[in-house]
Amino acid sequence: MKSIRLHRHQVTLVPESARVIIRPFIPGSDGQIAAIILRATSLREEEVTKHLQQLLAEFDERHFDIESTLLAHFAMVRPHVPRDPLLSRERQLLIGALFSGEYALESAAIFNPSIVPHPDQSDVPKGGLRFIMSLRATGEGHISSIEFRAGTIGENGRITLDPVSRFVTAPEIISDPGYQKMSFATKLREMGVDDWHADEVLAPLQARFTRSDLNKSVGTVRHHHQPTTHELAHTLDCIQWLADSNYEIQFPDSLAISERIIFPVSSNETNGIEDARFVRFFEEDGSILYYATYTAYNGHDILPQLIETRDFLHFHILTLNGDAVQNKGMALFPRRIGGRYAMLSRQDDENLFIMFSDSPHHWSHAEILLRPSAMWESVKIGNCGSPIETEVGWLVITHGVGPMRKYCIGAVLLDLEDPRKVIGRLREPLISPQGAEREGYVPNVVYSCGSLLHGESLILPFAVSDQASAIASVSIADLLTALQA
Repeated sequence: MKSIRLHRHQVTLVPESARVIIRPFIPGSDGQIAAIILRATSLREEEVTKHLQQLLAEFDERHFDIESTLLAHFAMVRPHVPRDPLLSRERQLLIGALFSGEYALESAAIFNPSIVPHPDQSDVPKGGLRFIMSLRATGEGHISSIEFRAGTIGENGRITLDPVSRFVTAPEIISDPGYQKMSFATKLREMGVDDWHADEVLAPLQARFTRSDLNKSVGTVRHHHQPTTHELAHTLDCIQWLADSNYEIQFPDSLAISERIIFPVSSNETNGIEDARFVRFFEEDGSILYYATYTAYNGHDILPQLIETRDFLHFHILTLNGDAVQNKGMALFPRRIGGRYAMLSRQDDENLFIMFSDSPHHWSHAEILLRPSAMWESVKIGNCGSPIETEVGWLVITHGVGPMRKYCIGAVLLDLEDPRKVIGRLREPLISPQGAEREGYVPNVVYSCGSLLHGESLILPFAVSDQASAIASVSIADLLTALQA
């Protein structure tokens, strides 16, 4: 294979334990909750003021708006507060702090990056490109979330990252999100919820309905069927679970991109949001929407999900539908092909698949695109992010697993008009773990969730042994030549 010019940039992202958010820290026992609240309500007001001042002196500068978070956590336990006491704001804050704790988002790892052009390219120097990089941040308990970084690629190819604040802020969860009735009903059927109770809930709803519309209909059905049967309770629980799994979040535009964190919200994400693959998608009318597929994990099961955003401020989190929605590693093509959406996927934890759909939310009928071939990918193969369009074909960056569970990064080339046709494939890895890259939480691994083209180079951020992240650039001419050899 002709030598491919690959440059490892002196840019490394390593875990930073000082970046923390405040999470609820609430015991599972009602008795313990009540006991904690009783101790707090028994304090004299001057004692409350003293303890709160000490607490704020220690923690206030570590967070943007600590008081709003503490009041929100107080609201979670308010039903356990005796009705008689009229609690001051200071006492509410102190009780909120008793049921709160800091969580270091990336104390264990910051890895599996993807990269897309920034939606705002104003004030970028000529020949440069502003980008957003998503990363999987992992902290205590191996809970994963999505963090972001912003930076610029200069005309000379030099990559610089924006300064990173120590502050991190979770978004507002939109209280009354909207849903598409057809997609909602389809997902219920896939879940095995296809009974007359579900039809009764959905019947009065419009083609697009809100959570409050759904709650009203659920309440009406529950009221009309008393006492509640096991079958009805199961159906209504499934409907509520599905609604919880499709939500919207909003960040204030005053936050820098590195200060935004997408932390697990729904029950299917309790153990993490893993490996987001972002792609800038061009619709046929010229509009742009950023999509990301990711894996929701609850400690037992995985569920592929979809993120939609136009500005990296307002995000829609959606379940995916169809019998091909399974396993990890789904990656959307950046435009329709022949009028249809296209997606790479991994159905069997061994081969790379491709599928097509009339909707980005419904996927079925996957077919094998690639099987393991060379020794370095002989255990299994998958994608390293969305395909990239070039003049000669769709460039797909791949990962392969070989002996000793060593992960390498490779590449294949697919036909532009019919990406089911493989027209080129690297026989040797593009990137293999070398030197210090071999050491980490999971040794001997290089992995990526997305790259982009800029000028004459492929910009390829990659994870190092499931712990840190680095960035390489590759001559696109060399890479395409090698793929067509």
